[in-house]
Amino acid sequence: MESWLALLRDQTAQGRRFARVRVVSMPLTDYSRFGVWCAQFTNGAGEDIRYLTRDQAQAERLPAHDYWLFDSRTLVRLHFDDEDRFLGGEVIEDPAVIVQHNYWRDAAWHKAVRRDDFASEQHVGL
Repeated sequence: MESWLALLRDQTAQGRRFARVRVVSMPLTDYSRFGVWCAQFTNGAGEDIRYLTRDQAQAERLPAHDYWLFDSRTLVRLHFDDEDRFLGGEVIEDPAVIVQHNYWRDAAWHKAVRRDDFASEQHVGL
């Protein structure tokens, strides 16, 4: 993880922005709890990770699938099997689909809470 933290520190020092919203089910799984714990280090290195509960995401009509946006113009939709094993990513090039995902990202960002607040509010025990 140290190489990732070094990369974050270097890139954010150069003005690049790393931000994400993690949508999580409550109560947190052990894996999600581990992710909240790790986020304290990545946030400390310059990444801004925020959290939104799955119920809140559904209330906002956000998609049920995971995706990454790079520079707001490259979309990768992530695919998982029924056991939540990662199957791979699909690069999406349709501009209308990318615009929709940018909208969803912005909507999620405005509802999500910072990692430290989320950990405190949810009594994550970290």
